[in-house]
Amino acid sequence: MTVVLYSAAMTNLLRALEFLGLSLWLGSDVFLSFVVAPGAFRILASRDQAGAMVGFALWWMHMIGVVCGIVILLARLVRTRTFASLATPAALCVALMILLTVASQHAVSPKMAALRMQMGSLQATAADSPLLAEFSKLHRISVSLESGVLLAGLAAMFLMVRELSSVGR
Repeated sequence: MTVVLYSAAMTNLLRALEFLGLSLWLGSDVFLSFVVAPGAFRILASRDQAGAMVGFALWWMHMIGVVCGIVILLARLVRTRTFASLATPAALCVALMILLTVASQHAVSPKMAALRMQMGSLQATAADSPLLAEFSKLHRISVSLESGVLLAGLAAMFLMVRELSSVGR
């Protein structure tokens, strides 16, 4: 005997929320990484202005990402009505995305902002400055975290599609 938790329409709506949340998050990450950041450094008058613009956009992307991640996990939980659905590979990828995003926003970004304030201007800071070296190290960590979010998101998308195709069999 099969138990139907929701109508097909409600199940489809909840799945659509999962895919929409992940698509928005991945799209914003790709757009910031490959359009906004390079464009800001190409168009704005100084590297300091470009960095400020990218930092502003990054904060918003992180907030949108965490909200999308929570929506994805809640939609999955409501759709399946079991906490076990949060332990699936796709859900674990989304949880990893949230964790990496929160680490970037609350552990790395504030340190980078403090270093920017100390230096006054990244552009005018001597190349051999220890503050600039620390900033560069944190920037590499930030890029690695964002890359991890993107890769986990792509894996989550693949896994969600695979889950959906296995339901139809």
